[in-house]
Amino acid sequence: MELVYINFTTHETRIRSTHRRPHWIEISKMERSSSGFWFTLLISVVFFISSSESFYLPGVAPRDFQRGDPLQVKVNKLSSTKTQLPYEYYYLNYCKPKHVENSAENLGEVLRGDRIENSVYTFLMREEQPCKVGCRVKLDAETSKKFKEKIDDEYRVNMILDNLPVAVLRQRRDGSQSTTYEHGFRVGFKGNYAGSKEEKYFINNHLSFRVMYHKDLETDSARIVGFEVTPNSINHEYKDWDEKNPQLTTCNQNTKNIIQGSTVPQEVDTDKEVVFTFDVTFKESDIKWASRWDTYLLMNDDQIHWFSIVNSLMIVLFLSGMVAMIMMRTLYRDIANYNQLDTQEDAQEETGWKLVHGDVFRPPLHSALLSVYVGTGVQLFGMTLVTMIFASLGFLSPSNRGGLMTAMVLLWVFMGLFGGYTSARIYKMFKGTEWKKNTLKTSFMFPGVLFAIFFVLNALIWGEKSSGAVPFGTMIALVCLWFGISVPLVFVGSYLGFKKPAMEDPVKTNKIPRQIPEQAWYMKPVFSILIGGILPFGAVFIELFFILTSIWLNQFYYIFGFLFIVFVILIITCAEITVVLCYFQLCSEDYDWWWRAYLTAGSSAFYLFLYSIFYYFTKLEITKFVSGVLYFGYMLIASYAFFVLTGTIGFYACLWFVRKIYSSVKID
Repeated sequence: MELVYINFTTHETRIRSTHRRPHWIEISKMERSSSGFWFTLLISVVFFISSSESFYLPGVAPRDFQRGDPLQVKVNKLSSTKTQLPYEYYYLNYCKPKHVENSAENLGEVLRGDRIENSVYTFLMREEQPCKVGCRVKLDAETSKKFKEKIDDEYRVNMILDNLPVAVLRQRRDGSQSTTYEHGFRVGFKGNYAGSKEEKYFINNHLSFRVMYHKDLETDSARIVGFEVTPNSINHEYKDWDEKNPQLTTCNQNTKNIIQGSTVPQEVDTDKEVVFTFDVTFKESDIKWASRWDTYLLMNDDQIHWFSIVNSLMIVLFLSGMVAMIMMRTLYRDIANYNQLDTQEDAQEETGWKLVHGDVFRPPLHSALLSVYVGTGVQLFGMTLVTMIFASLGFLSPSNRGGLMTAMVLLWVFMGLFGGYTSARIYKMFKGTEWKKNTLKTSFMFPGVLFAIFFVLNALIWGEKSSGAVPFGTMIALVCLWFGISVPLVFVGSYLGFKKPAMEDPVKTNKIPRQIPEQAWYMKPVFSILIGGILPFGAVFIELFFILTSIWLNQFYYIFGFLFIVFVILIITCAEITVVLCYFQLCSEDYDWWWRAYLTAGSSAFYLFLYSIFYYFTKLEITKFVSGVLYFGYMLIASYAFFVLTGTIGFYACLWFVRKIYSSVKID
């Protein structure tokens, strides 16, 4: 389930550098790429002022193929949007090569359930293959049952050629002529023979591959720019089976049009024989290697997508502007009034937020827990920010499967330094003394909860024999990253943070706490916290729809530039709504603002989880109980992380605001 992106620019971009080969090389829109107006501007400047030749971003250089070069199709997992449980390709009784070899996988690929292996589908570059036999398989009761189950659950087969996923052509819903792709092809389909009502299962046992290539006119070499397949079901016939050189009457070197009106599909049933075959055609294409991912990323509702995002941004920016204006005017008036109160009588009659100056910096209940959550939030914020910047600049392209997941895990581990430092600073501000105990909580609380949920979900996936189950070795590697790198970095950060002098409060705290007056119903904690989460959620919910679609409906997410803008809007919205509600709270003489600031912004996670329930029942067709548990388990993890992230933003906004206003007034 990988999130990937495409840049906003539609033209080909070339970058020049001074120490490279002396000819132009294109940089892939998908596999190098920029994102957002500012970076496009930067690219343009570099393009115009530089004076030598171009270069590729690391790891995405194209491969040139000569005529007759061998091409090896690799097979990936079987995937289904109905179950969300991936399986290895060879879980079903497909043709196997003599030696099955696993391709090198990164951490992200393993966590996604990718299992990339070699296959029997090999052919030569630009040499068409009319019809070739892969193998013959006899189905027993167990294998036919597995095939039927996967056909029922609408599983799709995923293959890869030169780092491009195989795709099936489909018509766009709007009726336009542009090409769009479905990822992978179906294992089979259900149907019934003419004159019979009994439903039968049929397998797609013949694959018609079409490889598109872009030819270099000077060298006659070519680059692969497209990999399509048309799956068919054919009940193959033969006279005598020769294992070394099988000859079929329905599929041989002279076969031109394999699908005819009289073609009988291949049924799946016990003791049935299935012959797997394929043919290959090559087609020269005008698409350049730089643009080869574009067709994979076309969406049916792209216009709605852009309009929705722009609309959302405009509304949130307008609200933010209104909130900021009201706050500035009201606050300046308050501060001016308070600073003009010179007489003793005026001072005794002071009202509003100045009244609670002696209690506003009193440490809250469970202050150690709050400092742990704030530290964890800073760790999450650092991970999210750096990941988005790298994704927006094109370093986490779709050609690097699992790159996004790997980057997030590693960044989380290394951001432990900042998490520990922040946690210790807040803890010391709350007059805490047991910094080692606080550090241990910061190291283990949030990751511990996540790991416990993840372990239970992984056990369920393992019980289903799915390739989505993280292997024991990878689980050990994750634990080693946690205990071996993250925990020590949190300790280093905490040590550095606790060594620094504590932040001084702008006003002194009274020894005896002031009594909080009875609050109006709309200022009660539960109501104001729930109200506070609506605006931040409103800033992201349209974008959230596309993110959920990319994860659960097996589509590419490709606009990290816009996502980054939405993330900035989320930060501004969380900060402003929390500051406004904090100001109203202090004006009504309630000084317990610490936890409420965190929970006000964090409550947007509650709406996120509610939206995920709505999405489950309206957009997904999940049928299995285990798949439903997986969905809600992962969405619970996402909501919890969102709670910690937004809560920390709200807390810091309020902390800055309260320190600012109380340092601006004269306190006797």
